[in-house]
Amino acid sequence: VQLQESGPGLVKPSQTLSLTCTVSGGSITANSYYWGWIRQPPGKGLEWMGAIDSSGSTYYTDITPSLKSRTSISRDTSNNQFTLQLSSVTPEDTAVYYCSRSTGNLRTMDYWGKGTQVTVSL
Repeated sequence: VQLQESGPGLVKPSQTLSLTCTVSGGSITANSYYWGWIRQPPGKGLEWMGAIDSSGSTYYTDITPSLKSRTSISRDTSNNQFTLQLSSVTPEDTAVYYCSRSTGNLRTMDYWGKGTQVTVSL
């Protein structure tokens, strides 16, 4: 299974960040898998943002309500892709964004994309 993130590397404050993860070697509709997004701001740890499962149900972080309210994950089954949208971004949303696959539970990742740097700046 391979995952590849794509999207703009620079987003202006207050805009919506949109990233796509293209999956190959496995179907995003296959049972028992979750397809998620994780980010790592500079100098900080990994932060799980949310995921979508094989039926299209979505799950979002409860740790940071301000992040949960701005995050939306969807999918395009015809292209075997899932997307992340993060609205009203600020410079604090600058991070490396990763897509991943989880098996069994939401936060046991077994495959990761290489990550993509997104900078929020004027």
